[in-house]
Formats: sequence, structure tokens, C-alpha cells
Amino acid sequence: MKTIILCGGKGQRMNTSENDLPKAMALVKGKPLIYHIMKQYSKYGFNDFILPLGYKGKEIKKYFIEFEMINSNFTKETFKNSISYHNENDNFKVTLIDTGVDNLTASRIKQVGKYIDTDNFMVTYGDGLSDVNISELIKFHKEKGKIATVTGVKKKSQYGSLEVENGIAKTFKEKVAEEQIINGGFFIFKKEFLEYLDEGMLEEEPMKKLLEKKELAVFLHEGKWISVDTQKDLITANEVWCNG
Repeated sequence: MKTIILCGGKGQRMNTSENDLPKAMALVKGKPLIYHIMKQYSKYGFNDFILPLGYKGKEIKKYFIEFEMINSNFTKETFKNSISYHNENDNFKVTLIDTGVDNLTASRIKQVGKYIDTDNFMVTYGDGLSDVNISELIKFHKEKGKIATVTGVKKKSQYGSLEVENGIAKTFKEKVAEEQIINGGFFIFKKEFLEYLDEGMLEEEPMKKLLEKKELAVFLHEGKWISVDTQKDLITANEVWCNG
């Protein structure tokens, strides 16, 4: 099963020396956010990723072109001009697709839809870290049999909230102040969901259509979850994240 990681956003609100890079390239424990996200999926045997690129996508391309050198120990034999790598931990397949600098999340997924060749596929945000159990998430998705499953987390925040009954979403509200179940990313979709996509935001019309048809299941995750959107979030992530 392929995983789409949305990584077209800017990191301007982080206000760091890295803020001219894509948000997904912000460093946590010395490695980009996107690396930690991929490691979480890889832990459960999912190593096939599609990256819809946007702002400064060439920086993400450069990272993966140099990936083995950056993330491995190696032996360089200068007289042979050869390199032997000593890292067997990361075995990622990464498809990098330019989807436009200003396009929104639904549009980005829609553009890479032609690369989905299985009945289900996964999607998550390139700025969200979690220790969510991917195997349990998939099991839940199959048990509910809905077109879509989103991972819900209980947070008091500015993010959109979900009203849930028997594992199915009833409403999707934006930006509430009290503690609610919020959209934590780590989605699973049936391939038919591609027909719901427009040129806007994933969280708007596509989600509204799923709610109307009662086709959005919610997998409640009570473990670690960090949305890295600001400098404060980035500091927190570097203090507490220990996965990958």
C-alpha cells in the first residue's frame, strides 16, 4: 500500500534558520520531519511513498538524491573512487512529483492519483509526528468498511474537531478552543476517494461529502502526536520526540 505525504507547504511560521525550506524539511533531532514520518510507516512494513511537492520541492528532491550518503555510515576508497555504505535500516521507495507551488492539499492528492495502484492508500501531513500504530489503523479501516478513515486525537487546540459516534464521524468543525477529537492526519482511503477530490483543501469539500454519506471513520489515537507548525512546536518536537 502506498503512502502519500503532503509536503508542499512553507515553514515560514517556524521562524528558524531553516524557514526558507519546505516545512517537511524542518529538523527534529537532526533529521527532517519527513524522515521521521517515513520511519513510522516503515516500522510497520510500509516503505512505498509518494511526495507531492510544492514550495522549494527541489530541496526535498536533493535530500533524497543524497539520502544514502546523508543517512549512512560509509567507507570511501579515494584511490578507487568507490563508496561502501554501512546502513541497512532504510529501504524506502520514494516517488517525488511536482504538484505546483500554490496548489492546495486536495489538488495535490488528485494530481498523484494516477500512481495509486491498490484498493486502498494512505495519506498524512508532512508536519505531523505520531507513534500511531499503523497496523491497528489499517485493521480498524477494514473493519469499518468506509471510504475513509482519519486518525483522531484529543487535543485542546486551534485545529478542526470531529464529533464521533461508534467510530464514525458525524460533524467536522474548524478551529475550536476546547478539548475535542481533532483531525490528526494518518488517513486511509479507498481508491474511489480520488473521485471526491477538487482543487481545494482536503479538509473542506471532500470531507463534507464523506460526512454527508457517513463514509468517514475515526481511529482514536491516545499516544504521541505533534503538529509542527510554529517555532514553539518545533522546539517541543525536538525536546520530546524519540521515534525513528
